Amino acid sequence: MEDGEIVRLYWDRDEQAIKATSDKYGHYCKAIANNILNCEEDAEECVNDTYLRAWNSMPVQWPAQLATFLGKITRNLSFNRYRRQHAQKRGGGEIALVLDELTDCVSDVDDVEGTIDRQELIKAIDSFVRSLPESGRRIFVRRYWYADSVAQIAKDSGMMPGTVSKSLERTRKHLRVYLTEMGFEI
Repeated sequence: MEDGEIVRLYWDRDEQAIKATSDKYGHYCKAIANNILNCEEDAEECVNDTYLRAWNSMPVQWPAQLATFLGKITRNLSFNRYRRQHAQKRGGGEIALVLDELTDCVSDVDDVEGTIDRQELIKAIDSFVRSLPESGRRIFVRRYWYADSVAQIAKDSGMMPGTVSKSLERTRKHLRVYLTEMGFEI
């Protein structure tokens, strides 16, 4: 089923929208949630919550890409669940590593919101990512949006894990310089 047809089902409040979404994007959403949570049951709950959130918040304008719309919902729900589960401790797994890797590039959210407009930071990071070569952009997005492990990225792209790690390290350094030049406090 095409995305436009699925969105139409949501707008018509037809319960088939959930089944169609699950059939087309269920594995995609579950992969995102599982990368963040590293727990099948929690990932499944987040995916189900994604369907409910999509049902309750389908925008007035059709989403440009339904996959991105659903992926963002899944990602946010998964990060929220992760934060709740690890509020008192630093957990293992990829998310702790991903967040640690980016701490040198971006200040704590509360500090950023206190000193600059958060939307400007988002625009600057988006602009930076768009300026990356395709292979660098793919690696960066897979690591920091989808929370894929370095080993998985290396395997899927036919690279050595050390090469992927070095690429991410260089990209983070460039991001830090870019944000500093744009006037953001790091």
